[in-house]
Amino acid sequence: MFRTQTCGALRIANVGEKPTLAGWVQRTRKMGGMTFVDVRDRYGMTQLVFNQDVNPELCEVANKLGREFVIQVTGEVAERSNKNANMETGDIEILVTELIILNESKTPPFTIEDNTDGGDDIRMKYRYLDLRRNSVRYNMELRHRIAFETRRYLDQMSFMEVETPVLIGSTPEGARDFVVPSRMNPGQFYALPQSPQLFKQLLMVSGFDRYFQIVKCFRDEDLRADRQPEFTQIDCEMSFVNQEDVLQIFEGMMKHLFKFVKDIDFAESFPRMTWADAMKYYGSDKPDIRFDMKFVELKEEVSGRNFVVFDSAPYVAGICAKGCAVYTRKQLDELTDFIKRPQIGGKGLIYIRCEAEGQYKSSVDKFYSNEDLKVIATKFNAEPGDLILIMSGETRQTQKALCELRLEVGARLGLRDKNVFAPLWVIDFPLFEYDAETDRYYAMHHPFTSPMPEDIHLLATDKGAVRSNAYDMVVNGVELGGGSIRIHDSALQNEMFKHLGFTPEKAEAQFGFLMSAFQYGAPPHGGLAFGLDRLVSLFAGLDSIRDCIAFPKNNSGRDVMMDAPSVLDNEQLVELNIKLDLQKQVTKVDL
Repeated sequence: MFRTQTCGALRIANVGEKPTLAGWVQRTRKMGGMTFVDVRDRYGMTQLVFNQDVNPELCEVANKLGREFVIQVTGEVAERSNKNANMETGDIEILVTELIILNESKTPPFTIEDNTDGGDDIRMKYRYLDLRRNSVRYNMELRHRIAFETRRYLDQMSFMEVETPVLIGSTPEGARDFVVPSRMNPGQFYALPQSPQLFKQLLMVSGFDRYFQIVKCFRDEDLRADRQPEFTQIDCEMSFVNQEDVLQIFEGMMKHLFKFVKDIDFAESFPRMTWADAMKYYGSDKPDIRFDMKFVELKEEVSGRNFVVFDSAPYVAGICAKGCAVYTRKQLDELTDFIKRPQIGGKGLIYIRCEAEGQYKSSVDKFYSNEDLKVIATKFNAEPGDLILIMSGETRQTQKALCELRLEVGARLGLRDKNVFAPLWVIDFPLFEYDAETDRYYAMHHPFTSPMPEDIHLLATDKGAVRSNAYDMVVNGVELGGGSIRIHDSALQNEMFKHLGFTPEKAEAQFGFLMSAFQYGAPPHGGLAFGLDRLVSLFAGLDSIRDCIAFPKNNSGRDVMMDAPSVLDNEQLVELNIKLDLQKQVTKVDL
């Protein structure tokens, strides 16, 4: 055996024992005739002691050990005279009698410590070294525990794990597909699944009434902190259920995970908020409700005072920041610059300071009297010391910018504590969203989402008013999961395709197998999918899902460790019947 104990197992009760340990050298320290070596593995770290007076040959070898050397040692467990309370094994040390160097190591390009000196790029290039750090390993252990406990919970709820194909046909209505050429079918391509949506619905038709899968999904889209080109879903589907059934089952799963991971009990049901209210009060379909600061609409109160910025805007609204009337001009300018960033798109910021009782100071004093400002402040229930921040413009764009402003102010006030969790369900999403550029409606979720039964009659007359039987779980402003009750009736599904602009021929080509399956007794069904990466990230208090994925891609979608994607050899291209036109800056595929 290479080891009888791990490097994190020994305690004071083991004094006198003679274990064998194996691991990596964390650091060495020479003090007079003594050499101290910290040896580390996945489970912890133990201090080794080499004594020049007892065994000079062994001590000489220990003095040559470098960082990350892989070693095996045998010795006697002794009580430390200078105990280290910061180490779980800090009460003991090993008086080494045997040392074997199993493998030497080059000097690592960064320190393998929690507070490393390595930047993101170098750590991603040497990710196998980065994974040795305690902080990164903890994320992987947390991911394992969440996935394992999720499987246990779903198994207890009679769910069956079923794998679905990775090489599938391309389907529209979503992000761009990653495609894979087929050598055996020249000129044809597989797509990698953006989700197992079609297959899990087919499993419902097959009678597997409770399905789940922890599954890889692929989307070719622009990346950000909470996106990767390949990500993992906890994908679930149920038959003979309505929306309430689905919400109850998976609210139970989330409560179970909160208790298991964070020891947090949610005794009450998660609040529910309609999509319309989420947009009205928070400007987002994934509102952060850890703090209040709701939007207050002001168009009626501010119009007709010859202030063209407000008079010409279709939408005027603001937020009230408690206790922020002390903000300096510099701080207000910082907030103005923040909302004017291109990715936010705000045009400007108006403020009202609530000073002594009944007195107000504003950046628009020229147009609004103290009494006018008091009317506005009353709508916010503002008190002396509060700061009102107002924006105006096109409704959706302004709501988005005001949402970002609310989150920024909340962060500055310390209201976005990562150790506080505020879950909710967002429901009653629109079924369609209109795109003016293409002058057509698209499915807000996917073409198989069922409309609310009471809204079906509006499909032919007012698509924009039709609500979907869909739902998202949101925690701390992050969408952790979402799903819907599906259409299981062939006639309604065909009508949905028609409203989305599919010709019967196109619908048959894309989804004929599903529509054919529905003709053999499809049960009512629905489900949802949680983002495992986002779930782990939330529980770990991370800002990016990349930090809880073993081998992630960078923001350009590259694996800098394996240098992928990469160029294919010409022989491979010939075998795949692909010819590249390299005369253009953008690579084109000719078949």
